Amino acid sequence: MTPNTLTTDLVKKYSDIRQHSEKICAPLEIEDYVVQPIVDVSPPKWHLGHTTWFFETFILQPNFPGYKVFDDQYNFVFNSYYETIGARVIRTDRGNLSRPSVSDIYKYRKYVDEQMKDFLQSEFMTEKIEPLLELGLNHEQQHQELLLTDIKYILGHNPLFPVYKKEDIVQKKHSGNTEMVRFSEGVYEIGFNGEGFCFDNELGRHKVYLNDFEIASQQVTNREYLEFMEAGGYEDFRYWHAEGWDWVKQNNAKSPLYWHFIDGKWMNYTLNGLQEADLDDAVCHINFYEASAFASWKGMRLPTEAEWEVASDNFDWGNRWEWTNSAYLPYPDFKKEPGAVGEYNGKFMVNQMVLRGASEATPPGHSRNTYRNFFQTGLKWQFTGIRLAK
Repeated sequence: MTPNTLTTDLVKKYSDIRQHSEKICAPLEIEDYVVQPIVDVSPPKWHLGHTTWFFETFILQPNFPGYKVFDDQYNFVFNSYYETIGARVIRTDRGNLSRPSVSDIYKYRKYVDEQMKDFLQSEFMTEKIEPLLELGLNHEQQHQELLLTDIKYILGHNPLFPVYKKEDIVQKKHSGNTEMVRFSEGVYEIGFNGEGFCFDNELGRHKVYLNDFEIASQQVTNREYLEFMEAGGYEDFRYWHAEGWDWVKQNNAKSPLYWHFIDGKWMNYTLNGLQEADLDDAVCHINFYEASAFASWKGMRLPTEAEWEVASDNFDWGNRWEWTNSAYLPYPDFKKEPGAVGEYNGKFMVNQMVLRGASEATPPGHSRNTYRNFFQTGLKWQFTGIRLAK
């Protein structure tokens, strides 16, 4: 391809990804953009502003001579956790800001997008900047998944159970009996290997020794999880970690997030509104404690992330982030990048567990079997599910 064709493709890729964020927000009312019901959920308008700030701060300001910042105060509002960049609004207060307004943030996006398109077609867009641009695009895709997740939490905790968008969402259904796929003990390799983008926490392909193990060909369904509930799984401490049992008692936990027992039926809030729970669908919105307790009840366990990756070519994955029994730790030879980019993953490698796969909220082209997602053990607002191992 000629340089001109490469530039055109780059601009199109940038535009397509940026437009997808706005497409996710298109069904929202203005009031929906500003709500922050819990600390883990950010207002949709903040996501739109933060992803824009990323391109302005890390690409345009240092690399595009003559660039004028849209608003000097936005750095304080839209910096997420980058200590290198400076002070910021604390996470719990994101929903307290009525300004900048939603219309202001869309003007901000338009301004930065126009500047980025000019930059991408200029002599200042060099090969050296390509990895940072790719990181910015993947960062936006991460926030697209968070956007859908947070929108669902905002609407799903409204007593009116409003519909996000009426459309047919094709779910991967449970197909027949679940089989256990067997793997022999031995030395395997895990970690990113090949061309294309990956996050720094996937790098450092290395050997791991695994004992004999078996892993389920399919994810746990609502039907199976309901059996756990009806068997008293939430009332029996024997299946739970001590911390998990404390969580059950403190939260009076009885079911996955968004499940409601109404008129003798389990109803499930979905992006299409409140519906009767589909028993053949993969269970969703459960935390690590619940996933581990269910596995214990079944006389099994969760797979390690190494087992999951080694086995991933032998089963379908991608509609739920799957909890593993692995702590989120650095791979051998992991190195933090210098500067603010080095804060992206490394500093979170404590008190979190790894999830593998992807989910129905993951944007196209943003999944691979080496992707290491991570969350704290009590969180369940993400599209999370279970695959068993033994």
